[in-house]
Amino acid sequence: MNLLVTKQRHVIERFTTFNGSLIKNVQVGWESYGKLNQEKSNVILITHYFTGNSHAAGKYHEDDAEPGYWDAIIGPNKAIDTNKFFVISVDSLVNINAFDGTTITTGPSSVNPDTGKPYGLDFPVVTMRDFVNVQKSVLESLGINKLHAVAGPSMGSMQAIEWASTYPEWVERLISVIGTGSIDAWTTTALEQLTVPITLDPNFDNGNYYNKPKNEWPKKGLTHSLAFITQSALHPEFFIQTGEQLGYRPIEDDVLANIKNKPSMVNWLMERAADRASSMDANHLLYLVRANQLFVTGMQGSLEEGLSNITAKVLLIPATTDLLLMPYHAEKIHSIMQDNKQDSELIYLNGSLGHLEGLAGIVKHADAIKAFLNN
Repeated sequence: MNLLVTKQRHVIERFTTFNGSLIKNVQVGWESYGKLNQEKSNVILITHYFTGNSHAAGKYHEDDAEPGYWDAIIGPNKAIDTNKFFVISVDSLVNINAFDGTTITTGPSSVNPDTGKPYGLDFPVVTMRDFVNVQKSVLESLGINKLHAVAGPSMGSMQAIEWASTYPEWVERLISVIGTGSIDAWTTTALEQLTVPITLDPNFDNGNYYNKPKNEWPKKGLTHSLAFITQSALHPEFFIQTGEQLGYRPIEDDVLANIKNKPSMVNWLMERAADRASSMDANHLLYLVRANQLFVTGMQGSLEEGLSNITAKVLLIPATTDLLLMPYHAEKIHSIMQDNKQDSELIYLNGSLGHLEGLAGIVKHADAIKAFLNN
C-alpha cells in the first residue's frame, strides 16, 4: 500500500531575502509524512535537489505513475521511518517545476503585487539561505523549533548544510547526499552552461515572455538546458547501456545522409528533455543556477568559517561515479570537520548512475542512514 500525501500551502506576507530585498506574498507548497509527536521533537526535514520539489515520498493518488524521489527510504519501517518520525519537505523559492500542477512556488513567473504583472527578471536574486529561511517559516508555523535531522541530495545537501551552519541550535543531525559545502570555480562555470541555451533562445526576450502564448516561450532553450542537466547528472556507463538498448551505432544511415538529422541517442535525450520542459520555467532555471553559484556554507567568507558553526552529527554520502558534484566536495567537508574534531562520517555510493545514484541508488545505504538517525 502506498503512502498517500497531500500538498499544503504556506504564505509569508513579507519576506526579506539574504540580500535585503522584500518579496511580498511568498507562497510555497509543503508535504509531510508520519505524525508530529507531542513534544514536536521527531522532525526530519528533507531538502530537495535542483529539478525536484517537496514530493520526497509517497503518492498523491494510488494511480500515480511514480512515488516521490526518496520513497525507497521514507515511509513506514523504512530508513527514515514515518512510524517514528514526522518527515516534512518544502517547495523551494524559484522552483523550476512552476507549471507542473502540484508545485507551489514564488519566483519570476509569479505576479508582482506592486505591478500586477509577472516579475520576470525583476525578481530578486535568491540564495540557499533564503530557501532555508522559507523552510524555517513553515516549521515555525507548525510550532517546530528543533530538527532531529535535516537531509537532502545535491542542491538539497547545500540547504541541509546551510541549516546546520546558520541555525546550529536547531539541527541535531545532518545527512548530505551527493553534495557540497561550497560551489568552486569548476562547478560555477559548469552551472553557467545551463543558462546559455535559454538566453540565446530567440523567444527569451530578456525574460519577458509570460504575456505571450506558451508556444512563444523559450522552450527550445530550456529543453537544451535540461538535456545538459540530464547528461551531467548521469555517468557515461548509463548512456552506453541505454544506447545499446536503443540500437544506437556511430554510423546511422539517416545521420550519414543529412546533416539536419540527429543520432538516435541525441533524439532520445532531447525528447525526454522536451517532455520535462513543458511543466518547467526557463527564468526559474536561471535563478536556481545563480542560487547554486552563490553558495558557500554559512554564506560567509569561507567554507572553513561556515563549517566551524556546525554542532550536528554529520553523515556525508557522495557517489563514486558522480561527475557533477564529484566526491572531492564531500571529502573536503569531511577533512575540515575532522581537523576541527567535529563529528563527521563519510561513506560512498557505488553504481553506474553518476550523480543520480543519490536519488535512484540511495536505498543502498538505507541501513547506514537508519543507524545514523537512531544513534
